[in-house]
Amino acid sequence: MNAAFSYQTMVPSIKECNCMSITRNNRKNSIARAAIAIPKTRKKHSISQTELISVHGTASTDLFVHEIVERQTRKAETTALHLCQNPSFHPVFFEEAYGRCRDLCAEYAKTFYLGTQLMTEERQKAIWAIYVWCRRTDELVDGPNAAHLSSTLDRWEERLDDIFNGRPYDMLDAALTDTLVKFPLDIKPFKDMIEGMRMDTRKNRYANFEELYMYCYCVAGTVGLMSVPVMGIAPESLLSDHRIYNAALCLGIGNQLTNILRDVGEDASRGRVYLPQDELAEFGLSDKDVFSRKVTDGWREFMKEQITRARFYFDQAEEGATQLHEASRWPVWSALMLYRMILDSIESNGYDNLTKRAYVGRAKKLLALPVAFGRSLQTKPSIVLS
Repeated sequence: MNAAFSYQTMVPSIKECNCMSITRNNRKNSIARAAIAIPKTRKKHSISQTELISVHGTASTDLFVHEIVERQTRKAETTALHLCQNPSFHPVFFEEAYGRCRDLCAEYAKTFYLGTQLMTEERQKAIWAIYVWCRRTDELVDGPNAAHLSSTLDRWEERLDDIFNGRPYDMLDAALTDTLVKFPLDIKPFKDMIEGMRMDTRKNRYANFEELYMYCYCVAGTVGLMSVPVMGIAPESLLSDHRIYNAALCLGIGNQLTNILRDVGEDASRGRVYLPQDELAEFGLSDKDVFSRKVTDGWREFMKEQITRARFYFDQAEEGATQLHEASRWPVWSALMLYRMILDSIESNGYDNLTKRAYVGRAKKLLALPVAFGRSLQTKPSIVLS
């Protein structure tokens, strides 16, 4: 791709940001192994930890992270393997580029931004650059180019290739290009996120959790895989890199499942149902019940099981959160705890996520931050899995 496309026509710009212009693999086997049944809470006491993980499909995450872990590990060991070549921009240019990323993160992800303040300056900048790229990618779905989303995503993927080859298109791209020089990031999770956006052009229903899991991996699990090389793994960690990457992926999956449960009513107003159709049917429900916005006993029982699943993924994420570099743990713990609180809010609303949007008030968020900081001081995982 060349610079023939202006930034304004490529993607919707983030508000108040004045930017400078400057073969998918077959996944059938992965999808088949990602099958996850609804966790039956009444049977929890009789299910071993290994069986519980199998039921929820955590073992299937190995299929998604193995290649990325191998590539990023090799890059970390041999700097010559970095794919990205840094363009010859003046240091002041990069400072301004990272400054714009910082401002956007502070505006749109206030709590997470606060958590990054304990990180080293280099890690801060990298996380801000990754956040901004992910946000811009997500905005493609609802932006002014959404009517032509397929072709827009194709151009966005070409633009991503340019970023990884040291040819940034604008100032925000340049911040990510510089980050790629400093940290061993692989292009695969970035491309997989774009694939998740493509899913929204093809699907507005998910037959089962196998399909929904793949969507959650693409649009959110990938963020965890992007972040681990920047967050850093604690030198004293006894867990394998692979296990920590799996935990990061679980946090992304849990976050996206929580987003889906929070936004059921909003998505329904757009004709979308991001819920497993077969599991709805098990509770005598269908799309008609979602669109009717009636909270029945069947809906409440269905939601209880969906919340149990999301909490399982957060539980799995904890072991990785304790093993990150000490300066990087607080924002991760903050996100983990605040998303759990959204699930609590859905319960407090009587499982009415059809007419109400669960949220966590500012006071509760502020109270959670010191608790998250305390958890970030932990150095041992609550569960260790081989």
